[in-house]
Amino acid sequence: MDTIEINGWQGRLGHGLAPQELRATLYAITKTCKETARELGISPGTVQDRLDNARYKLGMQRTVRGLIAEAMKRGIISPLVLALCFALGLTAMQDRPNNRPVRTAKVSVMRAYRQEVA
Repeated sequence: MDTIEINGWQGRLGHGLAPQELRATLYAITKTCKETARELGISPGTVQDRLDNARYKLGMQRTVRGLIAEAMKRGIISPLVLALCFALGLTAMQDRPNNRPVRTAKVSVMRAYRQEVA
């Protein structure tokens, strides 16, 4: 499986986005449109077109934030730290016992006193 790694994020090719759209999306996570254009050596308008195409392919998301959320939900992009954890198969956390304190329900007893009328 081919991947693209940019700024601590990993993008997976072959999951609906073209390589140029995926690069623009990965840069858009941490950079502005102008900074992304400088990094890729293209104009800011071209970056915006690539992000628009990616938004269209992933379901007409209105903002770049929505595009990134949808791409993460579909598993197209992920933080590189999480990808490394999954690659290493860190299961040591599952062997730990649950050290959270057990909360017991507080029971309140209300006693009704009857006043006797003479």
